[in-house]
Amino acid sequence: MSNIFDWQKPQERAFLIAVNSKKADTHWSVEDSLAELASLAKTAGAEVVGTAVQQLEKPDPRTYFGKGRAEELVGLCSAVDASLIIADDELTPNQQLHLEEILKMDVIDRTALILDIFALHARSREGQMQVELAQYEYQLPRLLGLRNHLSRQAGGAIGGAIGTRGPGETRLEVNRRRVRDRIAELKQEINLISRHRDLQHKQRKFEMVPVVALVGYTNAGKSTLFNTLTSADTLAENILFATLDPTTRQLTLPGHQEALLSDTVGFIQKLPTSLVTAFRATLEEAREADLLLEVVDISHENAIEQNLTVFDVLKSLKLADKPRITALNKIDAVTDRAAIDTTLYQNPTLISAHSGEGKQQLLEAISAQLTANMQPFRAFLPFQRGDLVEIIHRRGLVSKEIYAADGIHIEGRIPAHLEKSLQQYAMED
Repeated sequence: MSNIFDWQKPQERAFLIAVNSKKADTHWSVEDSLAELASLAKTAGAEVVGTAVQQLEKPDPRTYFGKGRAEELVGLCSAVDASLIIADDELTPNQQLHLEEILKMDVIDRTALILDIFALHARSREGQMQVELAQYEYQLPRLLGLRNHLSRQAGGAIGGAIGTRGPGETRLEVNRRRVRDRIAELKQEINLISRHRDLQHKQRKFEMVPVVALVGYTNAGKSTLFNTLTSADTLAENILFATLDPTTRQLTLPGHQEALLSDTVGFIQKLPTSLVTAFRATLEEAREADLLLEVVDISHENAIEQNLTVFDVLKSLKLADKPRITALNKIDAVTDRAAIDTTLYQNPTLISAHSGEGKQQLLEAISAQLTANMQPFRAFLPFQRGDLVEIIHRRGLVSKEIYAADGIHIEGRIPAHLEKSLQQYAMED
């Protein structure tokens, strides 16, 4: 897979910039957002050597920073020997070009940085294709912008200034065509995988296996919790976007009820639209789920902001109304647990995915949510209907089971679709 940026070269010395805009639609302060950008840069392999913030009503449409402030950056970057500028917002192609002209160094934005981290961590063929698609869709308008920029330098004529004539512009046209062709190929391949995933979803619905989808801010501990609940061995590292590929495992709940637990890609503030589009197949796991299990790093100083960001992303995906439990994770890292305000979260449960503390309470909360819409039943099943007993245990919740000489007296709650199968064995109150 071809990456836009090659982080295998000598370590970049990154200088971070951000606009503190009054019109910014965010729960985050500019300081916290820059701190997160620094973590992203370090995850990608860069060393952060400085930061700069400018107060503006909105980012300058030409240079992001105001032109004077952008020119000041030349001296600031030179003083710390910076080799790369990273902007905390997504830059337009023109903003990126004009900043590079002023600063005489590479300029990237938060989106490009996140895309590069995704490229580093995508392991499955599907994940790699999704990242490559997002990268090319990000790159295409920048190729168009570069073409327009060269045309302006050449006075708008095909045979313009020296260095902009002939093959240079032809190469851009070829590159643009190749990128468009590759985008079409990737979309076709990803759609084939999506169709296979749709068949899996239909099979789950046919078997009526409840699905729980893990969602949450990146590095909140989703993969560690996934491993703790399912005894899986999914990669779980203390870095941003450690895992990108969807993983599904069987989850056994109290009372032997079965469910499937799916891990999904982590969210982040200012999540690039291209990534949401490219990872739609992964995010469909959340859309198809019966219950969302949101993981919040309750020890993080921006736990509330992260929770609100996740809610915004869920709302944009039209999933905000789906039943949800909030696992307040990393309680082992909290000094004063009494200070945790659980009222700020939906259906909260305290847990340490690392130590396993609170695991049983979380499983019980998941079971309670999944069975909330089930129907109560009382039945007497002959021994030859052991198949129904097994289905009740796997799909429902058994509260009483008594063996008699000629059969089994069983009570509990079951999904509505099973009522018809038990109708002839139902017992009156």
